[in-house]
Amino acid sequence: MYAKLVFRNAKRSVKDYLVYIVTMTICVTLFYAFLSISSSYYSPDIGSEYDFTLLSDGMKIAICMITLLLLFLIRFVNHYMLRRKQKEFAVQSIMGMEQKTIGRIFFAETLIMGMFSILIGIFCGVFCSQFITAMLLTAYGKPYEISWTLFPDTVLLTVIFFVVSFFVVGIFNTRTIQKTKIIDMLSAEKENEPELKKSRFISVVVVLFEVFTVWGLITGIQKVWFYYDTRFAFPVQLMFWGNILFPLLTLLWSIFCIIIKKKRECFIADLLICSVLNAFTAASVAALTNKYYLSLGGGTLNQYLLFVVIDLLFFICAFIYLTSGLIVAWKVKSPEHRYKGENLFFFGQIISKLNTTSKTMTLICITLVLAIFMFIAAPILTGWASGYLDMRSMYDVQVYSRYNDVYEEENLPQDSYEIITEFLTEHKIDTVYDCTFNLYLSEKDDFHNRQKYDFPIVAVSLSDYNTIREMLGYEQISLEENEFTTQWKAIATEEERNSFLKEHTSIMTDAGELTLSEQSYYEDPIGETAYNSYTNVLYVLPDSICEKLLPVIKNRYITTTENISYENARKLEKLFTEKYPEQAETGAIYGVRFSTLQINSSIANNFILQTAMIYGAVVLMVICLTVLSLQQLLDAGQYKYRFSVLRKLGVEEKHIGKLILQQLSVWFGLPIITAIIVAAVVIAYFIQTISAEISAYIGFGALMLQIGATMGILAILLICYFISTWVIFRRSVNP
Repeated sequence: MYAKLVFRNAKRSVKDYLVYIVTMTICVTLFYAFLSISSSYYSPDIGSEYDFTLLSDGMKIAICMITLLLLFLIRFVNHYMLRRKQKEFAVQSIMGMEQKTIGRIFFAETLIMGMFSILIGIFCGVFCSQFITAMLLTAYGKPYEISWTLFPDTVLLTVIFFVVSFFVVGIFNTRTIQKTKIIDMLSAEKENEPELKKSRFISVVVVLFEVFTVWGLITGIQKVWFYYDTRFAFPVQLMFWGNILFPLLTLLWSIFCIIIKKKRECFIADLLICSVLNAFTAASVAALTNKYYLSLGGGTLNQYLLFVVIDLLFFICAFIYLTSGLIVAWKVKSPEHRYKGENLFFFGQIISKLNTTSKTMTLICITLVLAIFMFIAAPILTGWASGYLDMRSMYDVQVYSRYNDVYEEENLPQDSYEIITEFLTEHKIDTVYDCTFNLYLSEKDDFHNRQKYDFPIVAVSLSDYNTIREMLGYEQISLEENEFTTQWKAIATEEERNSFLKEHTSIMTDAGELTLSEQSYYEDPIGETAYNSYTNVLYVLPDSICEKLLPVIKNRYITTTENISYENARKLEKLFTEKYPEQAETGAIYGVRFSTLQINSSIANNFILQTAMIYGAVVLMVICLTVLSLQQLLDAGQYKYRFSVLRKLGVEEKHIGKLILQQLSVWFGLPIITAIIVAAVVIAYFIQTISAEISAYIGFGALMLQIGATMGILAILLICYFISTWVIFRRSVNP
């Protein structure tokens, strides 16, 4: 009998569960699709030079951790269904059914809907996994062919994960039903939300903001005490004093407002302005540190980025709170608007849920900002990493050294790294080019200059530089005996390069003075290890000059006829590390890079990062939109009587549809528009901070296309959820 009741209730409640089924189906589809490439049955043809284990294990951990967020969604949707079925539960209790049995029936009902979603989701996931496989093989530069495969271990893991989630949430639901009184079930639909003035949410937020402002003031004073110098540029001086002045003004103004007992809404509006000023000065720390090479350290930068995040969070909370209060003020102070048409009903609908939705919209807005940032940041970070990989893995084998901790000239690295030659010969790996070369100091006195960001620029001989260019397919260059030219990293800006060349039209060396060649610079990438630490430029000098200079770095670049297999690369790396430890007793630093290992680990890490960020962003956005949608659908059930009264008063269906559209526009529009504005500011700051890296490794044109495509997908998702909610809401309030 109970089984028949469960299936009858499930069949009757399909419309109520529609949003839940669609949402869970999307989540299961994404979970299966992204996790399918970690299956033990998944074996893509990526070649012997790659190892798939790292990517497979990393994907499994990342996807499972992100999917834990769905527990919140499952819990929220079940709470929504509990609210809708309160009256039904009360009737069943009055008829003599035990509340424990009612809870079990409800759990069975939700489990049926969940299993139905899992079934459809896995079916759709098989199709969606083809796109993930296409992304993966494209990342490895391999051709893609469609192959429809169902992976048993991924299916099992998907079913176990979601079924366990349903059981965990079902236990809590059953306990909730058992503890709820029948009278409370009967009156659940008639309960009103508490008044806005009784909410302590904004008060707690203000107190926390003041505490962090005190922390910011103390930090600003400490940085001025330890780092400030009157010789700093004017923008840097403004940064230092601004991070003291604005937090101090915020605290003093707060004390003044408390003394004069200023109205809370006005006080919060003032703090909102202060948060913007604080965020501006805190954000300037990272930008000015990069521009003026300030030695503030990574800890200071992270601390001020935390202050920026705190200011933005307070801005969101305060803005949504003030916007909600503005609606109340508009109703009270504008009778001509309040009594115009059906506006009185509209204000009643909004204000009746203002307290709960104000906090909910704040959390949704914060989550949407994070989701949008993850969507945009994913292609930026992976494009940056991929572009940087091209610079780092230009040779099949790179051996490099550093003299940062060498303080005696006789301890400078001079080895030719014959262990590499022996291994390649033993394994019959033929080479196309093999260049071993020195990097020199133009003046021997610079050997003891070890100041960070002020390391001396090293030089390479013309013959070695031309050999490197030949390896990479570039044209040869020439120099006169008394000339020099420069080679620049891709990350160097045009402004930095022009400024340097203007100040260095000639240089002094231990072999005499050299003048800048007519062709003063070259930008063709030659790898990252050809430059000294903390420098973006390399001198190119005639061979006769370099013979008289001090060699401080010994590098070796090799290209082979075929890619070195992953197994051989790992063996050679181990042999090299054993003979040349990371930090030798002499202080010299030795390193080896294999394009096989670099490409393998970078592609795996990039793919994991990209898919995890995109999957996480989709999950967060689905959660936010589902919460907004179900919240409004719950209101539709509560306010059905109100809309019926409007119809009896003669209000046309056209006006009722307009009222519904206005109400949904407020609850959807406020958090989404606020999130888009804040996310746009955050993304603009993020792009500006790493503009040099974007220009060097990605290109702004390609980045704009990626951002445009991403925003288009987000817009489609938002429109679909809004229209679906509007249609279901209208059907719910119809007679």
